[in-house]
Order: sequence, then C-alpha cells, then structure tokens
Amino acid sequence: MVEGVRPELHRYCARLTGSVIEGEDIVQDTLAKAFYALSLAVEVPPLRPWLFRIAHNAALDFLKSHGRRYTEVHAELEEIAGFEDKPDPAVVRAALAGFLSLPVTQRSAVILKDVLGHSLEETAETMGSTVMAVKAALVRGRRQLQEQAREQSELAGATRAELNRYATLFNARDWEGVRALVSDDCRLDLVSKSQRRGKQVGFYFTRYEAAAITLRVVRLEGQLAVAAYSANEHKPDYFILLEFEAGRVKRIRDFRYVPYIATEAEFEVVTEV
Repeated sequence: MVEGVRPELHRYCARLTGSVIEGEDIVQDTLAKAFYALSLAVEVPPLRPWLFRIAHNAALDFLKSHGRRYTEVHAELEEIAGFEDKPDPAVVRAALAGFLSLPVTQRSAVILKDVLGHSLEETAETMGSTVMAVKAALVRGRRQLQEQAREQSELAGATRAELNRYATLFNARDWEGVRALVSDDCRLDLVSKSQRRGKQVGFYFTRYEAAAITLRVVRLEGQLAVAAYSANEHKPDYFILLEFEAGRVKRIRDFRYVPYIATEAEFEVVTEV
C-alpha cells in the first residue's frame, strides 16, 4: 500500500531534518503510527495526503524535541504579491542542509510545493494551514534559498577541483596518494553502519583496493559529491560526501549501506575541467 508513496515521504522528511538518516527514522515512525491507526479505522482514508499529514506532524515533533528551528504557521500578507505558482529551480536543486536555514513553515512549503510538486491546496492540507499562508511561506523561503545558492556558487570552483583530485587518485588506484590526501584527524561515517576517526580511516580504503568501483564528481541535490559506480556505468550504486579543509579531506560520509538514496536521488554528472 505504501510502496509508491514511501520515496516521496523520505524526500520530504529528509529535507525537513537535513538528514537522510533522520528522515528515514521519521518515515518509520510515520508508518508505525499509520498502521496502528488503520487497525482502528473502519475504512482506509485517502492514503497519500493522510500519510503526508502524519509525516508532517511527526517531523515537527522531532524538530521541536531536538531544539531545531520552529515557527508557527502564519500568513504574511505583504509577501504574497511576489508569489509565482511555478516551482523555483533553486529550491529543486537545494542541498538537504540548505533547507535547515529556513524556518520550518517555509521549509515545509518549498519542499512540498517545489521539490515534490504538490498543489497549493495539498500543501496547505499537509501543513494544516491555509493557501494564503503557504504562498507567503513560499515567497520568503524561495528568496532565502536563492540568496544561499548565489553565495555557495562562489565557492564551487575550489570544492570541485578538490573532488576532481580525490576522484582522479581513487580511479588511478593510487592508494598512497588517496591516503595522503586525508587529514590525520579525518572523520569517517559509514552511514547507518559505523564511524571511525584518525588513523582508523586509512583502513577504510582497504575494501576499495579489491573492488571495481569508479568515482565521478556529481551535483547531488544542490551540492557537489562523488558517485560510486560498479556494474552499471550509467547509474551510481551510492554516493560519498567529502568535506575539505586546507586542501585535505576532513570528513567522509559514505552511503554504500543505504543504496535506496541512489534510487531516489536527483543528480547530474559534473564534467571535469
């Protein structure tokens, strides 16, 4: 019953929280609450809007319990004059972490309307709000994400060059070069599996020495990353996020153990220069 809508629920919850893992936790909580409610219901309600409403409330509860930014829904009438019904490209491309800069009402509105393609009425129903309030939230949220995208674009060149260097060394199987690129206090997160730090990160590459994996630099949901390819050269198996400091890798987030992200993700291969 929920297979078709589950990827959308995850995209929504992951962007609300800024984390694919926390987003999945909220989806699990949503489905648990829904299954319990169905056991008490006489008939099944319209599934998609009902599940989104449960997920929205579960996400707000999570954000409030973890001290994340939260504001009550309210309509700012002076902003509605700038509203456009078509999705904003900057919102669609925005990275997960980028949404966290928005108050949660704006965050919810732009994700539902621009990223997931819900109508104004559907968005208002999910948020328990009004169409007028949704329009106001969209105007402000879109504006802030546009400004954020302009600021990030100024730094894209250096990050892209660093990722190109990492991928080139990796694909050449120059493991000494790859390890030399990693800082001594680098943090490694094998998402949903384990975490390592410092010297232990060096052992992380041992598995890759025997694996036929190729890396490519991609733009993943608004940010630069590397995609790992194996058998299918047209579709990545998973993604790896890298953070640099002073030209060396200070953090690695490897998503090999959560491949569903590659199935849901929107990305484009970045041509090397």
